[in-house]
Amino acid sequence: MVYFLSLGSNLGEREQTLRHAMQQIEQQIGPVLRCSSFYYSEPWGFDSPNTFCNLCCAVETTISPLEVLHTTQAIERALGRKEKSTAATQHSPAPHYTDRTIDIDLIRVFDEHGQEVMCQIEDPDTPASKPLLVLPHPLWQQRDFVMVPLAEIMKI
Repeated sequence: MVYFLSLGSNLGEREQTLRHAMQQIEQQIGPVLRCSSFYYSEPWGFDSPNTFCNLCCAVETTISPLEVLHTTQAIERALGRKEKSTAATQHSPAPHYTDRTIDIDLIRVFDEHGQEVMCQIEDPDTPASKPLLVLPHPLWQQRDFVMVPLAEIMKI
């Protein structure tokens, strides 16, 4: 399968953090097939004086979307991510985003036949209104910091 991931950082040595994350992705998930240039953007969904540095990459692997999610979350923690942003839910209609040293999102996944993987994985520990993983990422087309670097590495 080929996973398209979006990485972003707006705290610390942003570019260096993204480089470290890419090394960890290659070591723990699979070979990076393509990687975009750095893309700089203002925070999306919250106010902050800290500009984001973003990139997208394509990674080939045989592991499942849930395993990739758990691995990217472990990489985030290893690189200093303390708090995960929370999405909007039925009980909390506004998402809560914050500054972060690293954020890695699964954007799109294609199987070995080139078909896009579409799935929703529920978290048994949270209400059904907040899935653990949705593919493709539900907001990817609303975010220039995903669309621009993604367009650089794939035709969308």
